Amino acid sequence: MSDALGAGQAADLPYQQSALDAARLVARGAALLAAAVGAAGLSGWAFGVELLRRGPGSDAAMSANTAMALLALGVSLLLVTRRPLTPGTTVVVRAGGALAAVLGGLTAVEYVTGVALGIDELLFKDDTARMASEVPGRMAPNTAAALVIGGVAVLCASAARLPAWTSQIPGLAVLTLGMLRIYGFAYAVPELERFGAYKGMALYTGMALVLLGIAAFLARPDRGPAGLLMNAGTTGALGRRLFVTVLVVPPLLGGLVLTGEDAGLFGARLGTALLVCGHVAVFTTVVFAALVVGRRVELAHARAAWQVRQNELLQAFMDHTPAVMFVKDLDGRFLAVNTTFEESLGLPRARVLGRRDRDVMPPDLARQARAADLAMLAEGEPTQHEELIALPGGSRSFLTSLFPLKNASGAPYAVCGVVTDITDRVAAQREVRRANRRFLALLESAPDALLITDGQGVIVLANAQVQKLLGRSPADLVGTSVVDLVPAPRRRRHDALLRAYLRQVDPRPVVVDQGLYGLSGDGAEFPVEVSVSSLRADEETRVFLSVRDITERRLLEAERAERFEEHRRIAYTLQHSLMGEPSSVPYLPAAHRYLASVQDPGVGGDWFDIIPLDAHRTGIVVGDVMGRGLEAAAVMGQMRAASHALARTDVPPSRLMTGLDAFVADLADQLVTCVYLVVDQSTHEVTLCSAGHLPVIALPPYGPAHTLRTPVGVPLGVNDPRAAGVPFEQATQPVAPGTTLALDTDGLVERPGTDIETQIDTLARTLGTALEGVPADQEGLDQTADLLIKTLLPDTAAHDDDVTLLLVRLPVPKGEGHRA
Repeated sequence: MSDALGAGQAADLPYQQSALDAARLVARGAALLAAAVGAAGLSGWAFGVELLRRGPGSDAAMSANTAMALLALGVSLLLVTRRPLTPGTTVVVRAGGALAAVLGGLTAVEYVTGVALGIDELLFKDDTARMASEVPGRMAPNTAAALVIGGVAVLCASAARLPAWTSQIPGLAVLTLGMLRIYGFAYAVPELERFGAYKGMALYTGMALVLLGIAAFLARPDRGPAGLLMNAGTTGALGRRLFVTVLVVPPLLGGLVLTGEDAGLFGARLGTALLVCGHVAVFTTVVFAALVVGRRVELAHARAAWQVRQNELLQAFMDHTPAVMFVKDLDGRFLAVNTTFEESLGLPRARVLGRRDRDVMPPDLARQARAADLAMLAEGEPTQHEELIALPGGSRSFLTSLFPLKNASGAPYAVCGVVTDITDRVAAQREVRRANRRFLALLESAPDALLITDGQGVIVLANAQVQKLLGRSPADLVGTSVVDLVPAPRRRRHDALLRAYLRQVDPRPVVVDQGLYGLSGDGAEFPVEVSVSSLRADEETRVFLSVRDITERRLLEAERAERFEEHRRIAYTLQHSLMGEPSSVPYLPAAHRYLASVQDPGVGGDWFDIIPLDAHRTGIVVGDVMGRGLEAAAVMGQMRAASHALARTDVPPSRLMTGLDAFVADLADQLVTCVYLVVDQSTHEVTLCSAGHLPVIALPPYGPAHTLRTPVGVPLGVNDPRAAGVPFEQATQPVAPGTTLALDTDGLVERPGTDIETQIDTLARTLGTALEGVPADQEGLDQTADLLIKTLLPDTAAHDDDVTLLLVRLPVPKGEGHRA
């Protein structure tokens, strides 16, 4: 179809597309339903459901091979309707079509040769045969023929190079075979269900074949016979109406005839049924014949209409063009002009056509126009030139394009001209040039060295500051690679960083001041800070690099780092002086680890203490002051001193917590968690009290690690000292000799995005694993403490809270060994 015809039918495109989409949707639905029928049949065989194998009122049952073939064809046609096909999808589609064709073909061979090939009961044993002539598991001959045709239709539909009719005509054949079975059922004519005395087609199979035929026919609705039927023109509408008539009217007529025969008005039921089927076939042929004729009529009508309208369309195009347009013959007479031409001269079209330039233009302008026409005709090629023309309203800039119109032999027969007012464009170009000058001035006034490169890192522009920074003139840098300004050993890394930045989809401005160096004119390298940004326009990339010498900054940073390290050592000394060292108890081996937060200069609010009370009892305390820094460390020192003093008075754990709570209440806005336990070696018991602290983990000599059960009170500082607060409760639990106790603060187990209970379980499991087969002496406890820190804190250089870990092993009476 010609381009002009396509333009004439542009209004029909939305309707055409909607019709094609509806046809594809019907094809997908039909293929999906056919696949569902096949899947239901297989399910009936798999689970012994008779209703799924044999329809109500039907003698023949769908064989397992038929169900499998229907499922394969339905899935294949469903994929075909979802074009375009990928290589993997094409393989699946063709495999399904080949499977159905092979099953149907082998069954046909069995019928023709009388030889059983062993495929009939390959999947399931058949117990549905009702006639002596039926072979168990074997599909009907007409079913086998339909599957072969359906497989061919699927294979042809999957080949894009084959014409659409190669799949649509077989689809109609499959549809016809299925309709015969449905007609036989509807009209109670069993002869339509089978070929001769052979087994008849199952009712479900006939329904599935109708669906498959529809899907195969509409899989490519824009081509072939289906394209004629779905055409948006009058022929398509006519064809669809006729097709619906063919499908609906003959069956209804046949039903009426059979009703009359049943009433004794007619005879020959079989003849009537065959007559109806013949009507359907004939009407279908008539429909497509009418479509072909109607389509030819439409094309001829459209071509004639286009020939009539082409002059009108050309004139309309010229009239809607804002530029001045005209067509002259070789003698300079105007053959056509547009509305803009009329407005520019102030003359109506009737007074311009047929006249020459001197008849309608000022003399000077007419001479220039005729000279330009003759120069273009002499060259024989299109020309274009700018000119400034003085008009009554002021001078205007125009761009004139002239080109010859040639006949079939290549000889010019007319001159076509387009005159465009480019006054605004010229003014814009002048403004662009002024903007470029301002940009260059801004570039030169920048305090840093500025380099502009293309997407490959080649310098296209540089300002004067590069001379001072790099010792090279801007003109020398243009055309060189930006990595040449980097010391040779470092060029690979700098080049990789730039290319990684450019590979981003939407690179944002970034400042890099770590590990970047420049090369001065004398060959010395120096640290630099580079600000990088990019601009993508007109399919080109420009990278802006602002380079600054940061040698002085690096010296100042080194000086600050040295001062910070000195302050950190002072803070570290202060921390240890406030925390002190726990008492060494010979019969109570212990190992401790303390890590300060990396966000502070080595100080924090964690503390721990081991306090001998008498010959058989020892107090152990671990606490955590909320917050970090020197203030938390100062409070920690006071809390450690207060807890040590209270413990020395041999008060019970609950009273010690009450005293510490009163002490914290005197401090402004402080919150402290703490746990205190008293270990009695003589009775093998532990009495402990917790003020909002983490649980204590106990690892007995034999058995898994577990937490000691104790009432958990509120943190210290929560209770109102002027009112009755929440009391602190203590609990006493037996512990086996040789038990290892683990006490810690939340810095060890609390992490953003993790469950603290999971971390505590990890600590308990790691503790049991670490001490497995290891003597729980001082050396073994130290090794275990290191392992726990490494497991719970993989990156000790990045933790943002104080960390305290204390491991204590209860003594074992003489004569008993350590934990195995």
